[in-house]
Amino acid sequence: MTATMLQGLVADLGRLELREVPVPEPGPGELVARVDLAMTCGTDLKTFRRGHPKFPLPTPLGHEFTGTVARVGAGVGRFREGDPILAVPSAPCGECPSCLRGLENLCDRIHAGNLAWGAFAEFIRIPAHVVRRNVFPRPPDLDLTHAALLEPLSCVVHGIEVLDLARRDTVLVLGAGPIGLLYVALLKRRGVPRVVVLGKRATRLAAARALGADEVLDLDASSDPLASIRALAPEGVCAAVECVGRTEAWQLAEASLRKGGEVLFYGGCPGGSSISLDTRRVHYDALTLKGAFHFTPSDVRIALDLIRRRALPLDRVVSGEYPLARLGEAFETLQGGECLKLAIRPKATDGASA
Repeated sequence: MTATMLQGLVADLGRLELREVPVPEPGPGELVARVDLAMTCGTDLKTFRRGHPKFPLPTPLGHEFTGTVARVGAGVGRFREGDPILAVPSAPCGECPSCLRGLENLCDRIHAGNLAWGAFAEFIRIPAHVVRRNVFPRPPDLDLTHAALLEPLSCVVHGIEVLDLARRDTVLVLGAGPIGLLYVALLKRRGVPRVVVLGKRATRLAAARALGADEVLDLDASSDPLASIRALAPEGVCAAVECVGRTEAWQLAEASLRKGGEVLFYGGCPGGSSISLDTRRVHYDALTLKGAFHFTPSDVRIALDLIRRRALPLDRVVSGEYPLARLGEAFETLQGGECLKLAIRPKATDGASA
């Protein structure tokens, strides 16, 4: 008889289901891990609300996780059954045009069938190329919530590496969600003298301060966000990091810059979105506009080192925990907008701690 497990998936837009499905089998070079803890992500919520071009419905959800090796595929020598691990869901192929140009974060072969995907489940299959490059032993005393944050922290590390922080004295972070908060923590760790956060909700802005923000601006209390920014930085900010994924936030990020400033567009807007730019200003003020997406193996190793050394107060980006059986309730909580990330524990049977 084939062993089965519970797996959470988006059955249709706005509708989650828990289904009993076969436990995955590892192919050559692959691992199957028992999910010890998984973390919710903005991508999960977007997929739940509006779908995702890479993941046709119905689709499993969850890609931020930590686990314990349950099955080892043929040819795997680095791991054995029972080994606790940290992992990210993808790895570059090393062979496509993007990889050969050194753009491993833009690997042409990172797609739905090539990922460790579906971590809101009791077990997850990790493809061979991910096992080779982006799976690591988990220290026995490492907090599971910290271990499960390896993927989002790797993405933020990549964004920080893209930014030119030399001579940047004031950086604006637009958005006080989990990604924005991780940017705050890393910007302060990199020595940025002044980090300003523009966001909503008192709990999130309090978390931003706890993670090192020097000043916070409450978007709900401002009728003119740009004027509020200019009140703090009359010439404009040196750099802006957009972590919202809305066109109005993209435009505000560009408008907030001083001469010679740069903006990092991190938040992903819906497909087909566009913004207008003052081309004269971009040209004559010598603005730099950058995008950031995903991560490289080197970014993952930097994030891994930060997690292992407990260098960041990662507890501040996690609002609570739910058992897998209450995944739907967790997503209802996420939609309320008050919480940050939620931990999903497949084997938990008690009530939520959110």
